Amino acid sequence: MTSGDPIARLREAIGIGRGPSPWRTVTQEEINTFADLSGDHYWIHVDPERAKRESPFGTTIAHGNLTLSMIDALVEAIENGEVFDDADVEVGVNMGWNRVRFPSPVPVGSRIRATAELVSVEEKGNGWWELVDRVTVETEGSEKPASVAEKVGRLQLRRQ
Repeated sequence: MTSGDPIARLREAIGIGRGPSPWRTVTQEEINTFADLSGDHYWIHVDPERAKRESPFGTTIAHGNLTLSMIDALVEAIENGEVFDDADVEVGVNMGWNRVRFPSPVPVGSRIRATAELVSVEEKGNGWWELVDRVTVETEGSEKPASVAEKVGRLQLRRQ
């Protein structure tokens, strides 16, 4: 990034891939905790013995929405001020997700990591900017990604 202007730096980053993040292991404890929080106790997630016997995956798998919820931490691990400096930001909020897909499962004990690519930057007024990042989560050893989604967020920049 060459410009001192945070919006110019963001616009320069459009289309440039970032990452990957460090690997992160998905545990049964995390899957169980997510099941408790979400109310989704489907056996394919929380019953290792049954999953071993009956699941086409031979083990429990993470909820797709658990994988989605891990994206913020994975992407944060690759940012390090690369696209924007936190000092430029007053507040940031998650606005949601576009085009969410889970092409392959995340078996318990798998390691996942993410890559991100800034797709767009759009002014929304009053110092707010909307950013769309295309995020891909891969599972170590899998040919297909675990998830592909567009993360929509808004930043309000500090007044200069």
